[in-house]
Amino acid sequence: MRTKFIAEAKKYQVFPMDASVAARIVAPRPNITAGRTEFVYTRPMTGLPQGDSPALLNASYTITADIEVPQGGAEGMILTSGGRFGGYGFYLLKGKPVWLWNLVDLERLKWEGPDALPPGRHTVEFEFKYTGAGAGTLAFNDFSGLGRPGTGTLKVDGKVVDTKEMKRTLPMILQWDESFDVGSDTLTGVNDADYRPPFPLTAKLNKLTIKVDRPQLSPEDIKKLQAAMREKAKAD
Repeated sequence: MRTKFIAEAKKYQVFPMDASVAARIVAPRPNITAGRTEFVYTRPMTGLPQGDSPALLNASYTITADIEVPQGGAEGMILTSGGRFGGYGFYLLKGKPVWLWNLVDLERLKWEGPDALPPGRHTVEFEFKYTGAGAGTLAFNDFSGLGRPGTGTLKVDGKVVDTKEMKRTLPMILQWDESFDVGSDTLTGVNDADYRPPFPLTAKLNKLTIKVDRPQLSPEDIKKLQAAMREKAKAD
């Protein structure tokens, strides 16, 4: 069967065959985020396409929001990307800070503060430590660096209020027809049980900072991946 396939492939000129679909999906493209690891927003902004927004998948990251809560409390979306079928949201729910990951509508993992934020200025932060090798493994036709676990920590004014392990992470892309929004949620929500879009932030946003720490393969990692690729080629 293999011999027949090769004969037909040569006949119809389909060689060389390209099995790098996954690598091409996650490969960086020319955009405003290329080469950047820190992003700062000082006012609400909505509708940024996924391709031009900070990429958090397969990486460690820290999201820090400097906000002012008015008298009577606040609620609303601080930051979101994706929507009902996959993505994340950072928001105030009845005054309590929440970070939520929607894992393609199969699971929703939530970090939540125990108390509503009182009036005044606050810093709310979500930090995620990724344990995988990152998307760099795809260059060697190896998926082992993607979708690995990590640990998320939610902080309020420098104090840890919730920590939990995320055993699975999204490996490739977020919902492509959704957008990256700061200060509200313009399309579908990441958790219908918590809110309905646009869910505008009623606190004042002074500054939102996103820092991304993408894994880098070591020389030893590269040697191992190259060796594994050669062995696989021999087996094929």
